Amino acid sequence: MPWDNGLYEVWLGFALVFGCCIGSFLNVCIWRIPLGESVVFAPSHCPKCGHHIRWYENIPLISYLGLRGKCSQCRQPITIRYFLVELLTGLLFVGAFAVSAELPLPLPALALSAGLIMMALPAAFIDVEHRLIPNKLTCPMMVFAVLVAWLEPAWWQEDSRWAAAVWSIGSGLAAWAVMAALAWLGRRISKAEALGGGDVKFIAAVAAATGWQGALVTLTVGSFLGTLYGIGLMIRQWKSRKDWKRLTVPFAPFLAVGVYVWMTLGRYCYELLLVR
Repeated sequence: MPWDNGLYEVWLGFALVFGCCIGSFLNVCIWRIPLGESVVFAPSHCPKCGHHIRWYENIPLISYLGLRGKCSQCRQPITIRYFLVELLTGLLFVGAFAVSAELPLPLPALALSAGLIMMALPAAFIDVEHRLIPNKLTCPMMVFAVLVAWLEPAWWQEDSRWAAAVWSIGSGLAAWAVMAALAWLGRRISKAEALGGGDVKFIAAVAAATGWQGALVTLTVGSFLGTLYGIGLMIRQWKSRKDWKRLTVPFAPFLAVGVYVWMTLGRYCYELLLVR
């Protein structure tokens, strides 16, 4: 591994900077994907006055602080979310790199961790605001997971690239089938949507990347945290004499926590995957 040469702290700093830059791109995804806009071709601009953001106004973290959270043209406030997403992404990348370096994991596996962060983080923010998890996040992650399986078949305890790719595809399809069945059963019992299609595809993408172990940890942690949040929300609504039966809880933020729990605290599970 390139970080075994005594430059671990340098690589850690690089992970932070690179993660913050990725966070800047994820901010674009969070804003544009729900609107159906391109995340690649249209230049960055102020959503309030249309001012095209110059490169030095788009430096992660630094530009937001330098502009004091305001557009340089119209002086309207910029949501703190932009700063928080950049910072959070950087910290998540640092954690993923630290785990990968400790085990150590191969480079394709580290790329897989980065891909999961890039799917889960914007999905969480979009789900909170729009109550949806876009296919533009989950479907590319599924494809990327299969590609990593082909590049690093040992991740699936296989010698053949094609066999590893088949395991990845099969895991994703199996998770999708199980989650779709649970969603259908939930609708029949509660007469309401228990799991959205985006939630189903989210778990399928995790399964394609990590196997049933990662999908199970993600779903268990996400369900536990989501249930606690839902109960708290119901109690608050009941105390304020509001109708709590129509409450909807975005599931993606809790699934995102579950994914990261698997990526970090589940490092020993990673070892089980890598060593037969």
